[in-house]
Amino acid sequence: MNVCQFAKQCARLKMLLHVSTAYVLTGDQEGLLPENLIRMGETPKPDRHLDIEAELELVGEVKATLTAHSAPEDTSSQQLEKKAMKELGLKRANYFGWPNVYVFTKAMGEMLLGSVREDHPVVIVRPSIVTSTFEEPFPGWIEGTRTIDALIVGYDEQTVPCFIGDRSGAIDVIPGDMVVNATMVAMAAHYGEKTQAVYHVTSAHQNPLHCYLLEESTYGYFFINPRVRDDMRTIQHKKLLLFNRYPYFHGYMVLAYKTPLQMLYLVNLLLGGLLSEFHNKLNRNYNFFMLLAKLYAPFAFFKACFDDTNLRKLWGTTTGAAQGYGYTLI
Repeated sequence: MNVCQFAKQCARLKMLLHVSTAYVLTGDQEGLLPENLIRMGETPKPDRHLDIEAELELVGEVKATLTAHSAPEDTSSQQLEKKAMKELGLKRANYFGWPNVYVFTKAMGEMLLGSVREDHPVVIVRPSIVTSTFEEPFPGWIEGTRTIDALIVGYDEQTVPCFIGDRSGAIDVIPGDMVVNATMVAMAAHYGEKTQAVYHVTSAHQNPLHCYLLEESTYGYFFINPRVRDDMRTIQHKKLLLFNRYPYFHGYMVLAYKTPLQMLYLVNLLLGGLLSEFHNKLNRNYNFFMLLAKLYAPFAFFKACFDDTNLRKLWGTTTGAAQGYGYTLI
């Protein structure tokens, strides 16, 4: 909203570009999802209407209540407040049909942009899961480990023993440099136009990456290039267990990890807390991993596909020089 208000004060504004995510269209939908705008209040669940102002008021009320019952300098109270707010966000996102708070707020951003932009030129770029680069500045470059890369690094460190996903299903990932290139071309193509355009910068419609290929490629890479520990011993990677249903995954995690954790907790009590630090570390890792799986479950079983007609048309209008710069669809 602040950006839109600022843009209205720019007399010679030629372009307002908003980077969103293709997963604002998630839900129980199947088939091809078009590059359409999201209308104000529209949600993945047709019987529910989103009132952004009401959501903001709810957030304010809950936070005020939590703050009133916590001490300002009490670290544990602050952590509980933070946890409660995260749970509230996820609960509201799921209520309207979005899988997590990230795509929930991205959708609200698009709604506000569409409702207050008036006649200002706006381009919305919706990438899918952004991963490391294809070519620029060099293949495989990435800062930090986010989205799917976090799972690959976790597998390399053998802290991700299993996960969820349909082996025959597709994962829509797009290299970061392709997102940047598509964004720059979209800006050039619509510079100065009084229009609003949406581009799905995605890959699954043209060249889908299936779960089984990602699974086998990851195992194959680390088999050839094993990780070496500090003591110079190599880590022998096991094949990742992939469950095609969340209940099966949850049951395995309870039997293989949660139950031993509970036994360790009892042993720690008998030893007078001697193993508290060790138990707490394992328990934090377990809870984080389960949260990660819960957040990724909707993407792992995503049945729809993003239409990229606008993107392909944009690609078709680029010159040979622009394509040579590195803009190539995978």
